[in-house]
Amino acid sequence: MRGAPALTPPPRLAKSAAVTTAPDITTPAAGAVRRPLVVAVLVIAAMTLLRIVYASAIELRTDEAYYWTWSKEGALSFLDHPPMIAWFIRFGTAIFGDTVLGVRFGGIVAMLVTQLLLADIVRRLTHDARAIMFAVLMPEAALYYGLLMAKVAPDVAMIPFAVAMMWSLVRLAQGGDGRWWLAAGLFAGLSMLSKFTAIMFAPAVAAFLLVPDWRWRWLRSPYPYLAVLIAIAVFSPVLIWNAQHDWASFRFQGVRATANYGISLRTIGDYIGLQFGLVGFVMLPVVLSGLVMTAWRGYRTREPVAILLSTAVLVPFLYFLFKSTTLRVGDTWPMFMWPVGFAAAAVNLVMLSREHWSARMIRSSIFWLNTAVVTGIAFVVIVFLYYVAAPWNLLGKIDPIGAEAGYEQVAARAQAALDETGATWIATTDYRTYAMMRWLFRGRVPVVEINERGRFQDFRDPGIDRISGHAGIYVGREPDNRAPVWGSIPAKREQLGQVERRWRGVLTDTYVIEKLTGWTPELSPPTDSPLFQWRVLAGEFEKRTLA
Repeated sequence: MRGAPALTPPPRLAKSAAVTTAPDITTPAAGAVRRPLVVAVLVIAAMTLLRIVYASAIELRTDEAYYWTWSKEGALSFLDHPPMIAWFIRFGTAIFGDTVLGVRFGGIVAMLVTQLLLADIVRRLTHDARAIMFAVLMPEAALYYGLLMAKVAPDVAMIPFAVAMMWSLVRLAQGGDGRWWLAAGLFAGLSMLSKFTAIMFAPAVAAFLLVPDWRWRWLRSPYPYLAVLIAIAVFSPVLIWNAQHDWASFRFQGVRATANYGISLRTIGDYIGLQFGLVGFVMLPVVLSGLVMTAWRGYRTREPVAILLSTAVLVPFLYFLFKSTTLRVGDTWPMFMWPVGFAAAAVNLVMLSREHWSARMIRSSIFWLNTAVVTGIAFVVIVFLYYVAAPWNLLGKIDPIGAEAGYEQVAARAQAALDETGATWIATTDYRTYAMMRWLFRGRVPVVEINERGRFQDFRDPGIDRISGHAGIYVGREPDNRAPVWGSIPAKREQLGQVERRWRGVLTDTYVIEKLTGWTPELSPPTDSPLFQWRVLAGEFEKRTLA
């Protein structure tokens, strides 16, 4: 193996130069160059249709319904996350109405935009049709992207903006035009406006700026500093909202960042297992090996783009691995980084040929990448069929979809209680039940979470005129009906019954239905009130006061 050629500037030819020690992976025959791209387009079209069917067929999960409630509010930001996901949902429901497809449509668009950006990044770095094909098909072969990008979450909103930031920096590295820093700053701000974890790309951008030989040129240039100002300006709605609410979001997220429950092999196993499950059992090692080679190549030669792509994934991956020693890492937390890894793996395949690696090494790399894509897409399709067409529950209570299904049964029993008692509103004591009741009743009945009111700052009036002086129905999961918070609520409670939440015959939860009288919930309690404080962290409850 000889010295590594730089990724920037790109080759001017439409295909890689031939080498003597290993075959070039670029398809050389006339017309054959288009074949991988045609295959990619056909697969993407089929998988997009699959995601649309999934998005239309599966009822909203609790967090999706929660974000949908945000889309109905005019708040600048929210306690849990920045507002971009609410704007994505508002975009989809403006087209398709308050339907499951409307709520999820933004995620389907985000996937396509991400693939287009990945395709252009790899095209600019390799000018290789097969590498472009791999770059756009790898996300299709990863369960999180190939299917679950249809499940809206802040991560889904962040991913296209984060990849667009990387795309801007690739354009900067190739052309040397400092104005691309400004575009990168814009997309960085939009990423942060989607989810705070976008800040984890900062080490990659810093290394991209400081490690290559061009560092003094850019440190003396105004463009990187202007990019930071643009990012802050775009992120300003979150800063303004937090300044008005005692920095509530940062306090809330600080709990996650600083939590420590002691060393646990189980949480480490959960993190690693989730990466294999959501990225792919073959895909994950393929991508990680490509990233390691890209990092070695980049830092050894001070090549900007290789440094950028590898650091953008390896630093967050290792950080979450470290955090997993003491905390359960959320399913979606690392998902923002892997699309950059897909681009790096596709580019690495071409670089193996340009660096004159052995033919055996190149054939092996192509084989494993092909295997990862084919088996990954097959796995995504099987999971799709399981949830959309199969009648079984093979995972019991731990099924990630089934665990949040069946709220229609709870809503039906709540409606019957409203009809029986003449009550005019619904009370809950957890945000998941609140979100699902609000989604399923679609504004016909006011729904209020009577505690954790810190989650609902700047929310509009839910209809206090239909609540004050009227009886309500409490809908709560056992044992929340016996939580200490009821000691602060002077309502008279009358047991009306119970309802089970089931999915495909498996009991998930039992809910209590009660009649509430003699009390009107306080929508804006003081910050030291037990009705204001929020809870929830890694499956355990923890109270924190904004003081």
